[in-house]
Amino acid sequence: MGDHLDFGKNNGNNDFMPADSWRILRIMSEFVDSFDYMTHMPEMLVSVFGSARIRESDPLYAEARDTGKLLVDAGYGVITGGGPGIMEAASRGAYEAGGVSIGLNIELPMEQHPNKYQTDSLSFRYFFVRKVCFLKYSTAVIVYPGGFGTLDELSEVLTMVQTEKINMIPIIFVGKAFWQGFGEWIKNTLLEQGMISPQDMDLVKLVDTGKEAVDWLVECHRYGRRGTVK
Repeated sequence: MGDHLDFGKNNGNNDFMPADSWRILRIMSEFVDSFDYMTHMPEMLVSVFGSARIRESDPLYAEARDTGKLLVDAGYGVITGGGPGIMEAASRGAYEAGGVSIGLNIELPMEQHPNKYQTDSLSFRYFFVRKVCFLKYSTAVIVYPGGFGTLDELSEVLTMVQTEKINMIPIIFVGKAFWQGFGEWIKNTLLEQGMISPQDMDLVKLVDTGKEAVDWLVECHRYGRRGTVK
């Protein structure tokens, strides 16, 4: 396992900086330290989101592991949340292919242990700082099936791209059987009721496999294409 940078470790005392003014400084420190660290990483990084509950025996694990390898073979580094499941699988594929595998770990009440397939590991106290770090340094996002955490990360990136707060990057859903209903809800509910604009349907691409995702990603970066929910 590679270098580990731990932001805001407090030796178990969650109230050692009770004043809001000191908390702001701690938040600022987490931003500064993570930005300084990530600045030295390769420019072409892809975030892979997905469930922490997927086990190694699940076909989705093998699929995400293969995606990590394919990304490295295509010249990309991989960013994940650093935990188990899909995150571990994508990290593992990148690590075993000799590429960059960055884990942005989060401190949780039920401790999340960083997976062992990280060339670089950063620890965050604050979810929002971690999200900024994901989006600031990603040239694309690949989203595997997941729960509330995955949906939270997905909603964040969709909003940031839609409102042009970050650059237009490919957002790719892997697993048509899982995501088809979500895509139909976006189209038949959000779009039909005017909650989003027609062009917002072009923000994402729905595919079945990691290979399709990587192929589309390479094509997007080569020709400047966007996705579409179909």
